[in-house]
Amino acid sequence: MTAASTNGLSNSLAKLRREAAITSRILVMEGLLDYSGHVSVRVPGKDAYYIQPSTDPRSDVDPDRMIMVDFDGNILEGAERRPPFEIPIHGEIYRARPDVQSVLHCHMELAIWFTMMEGVQLVPMRSRAARWVSGIPTSNDPTHIKTKEQGEILARDLGPHHAALMRAHGVVMVAESAPALLVDAVHFDENAKAQMQVLQAGQKPVPLSRQELDLLEKSEMREFHVGKLWNYYLRKAEKAGVISSEWAKEEQA
Repeated sequence: MTAASTNGLSNSLAKLRREAAITSRILVMEGLLDYSGHVSVRVPGKDAYYIQPSTDPRSDVDPDRMIMVDFDGNILEGAERRPPFEIPIHGEIYRARPDVQSVLHCHMELAIWFTMMEGVQLVPMRSRAARWVSGIPTSNDPTHIKTKEQGEILARDLGPHHAALMRAHGVVMVAESAPALLVDAVHFDENAKAQMQVLQAGQKPVPLSRQELDLLEKSEMREFHVGKLWNYYLRKAEKAGVISSEWAKEEQA
């Protein structure tokens, strides 16, 4: 590998770590991530991913402190730091889903409620929820996912879908990048709020029909939409002091 290609790879990996850190900080700013939960990004060309240290505040994730972990949980970079206990969530999803480039595990309150109501399922209500047209399954293990076997079960329950609920525990979401994951998390929460508000009004939810979802999928401009919202949240986070102006400029360059 030439010096130029090595430098290019280093810059690419630095960008991935920065995007994961920014996504974590913005999710905290938006109330979708708190003292627990984690964002990871796949390392190109390796069976590995970057994830934050277990005890670092999610509001202050530092790209330079992120740990590289392989799918079996071995630390490849950052051995002086400890990754989250629930790394089997990430490793087994990446192993099962080569299309996935970023994984979020969080404890989105409204979404969790839908795992604790009899006969009520979270369904696509708002237009951006067409992202979950294939379904939003529930994985029934309410404990921390700390073993390979648990991770395999969760990955199997997620299947080909873009999100899964975890019974009385949390949510796992997957996407093609950390910025896309941020956008999906925002819309997932919006959709859960919409359905809950209908239920609280004493009315029967009317989810989007299959025909409506098909129309929405056909008209989707995902790359444009993700870029638009990523820039919006970058600017919002910069103004709030959640991320530095330098980070915002590097992402918008």
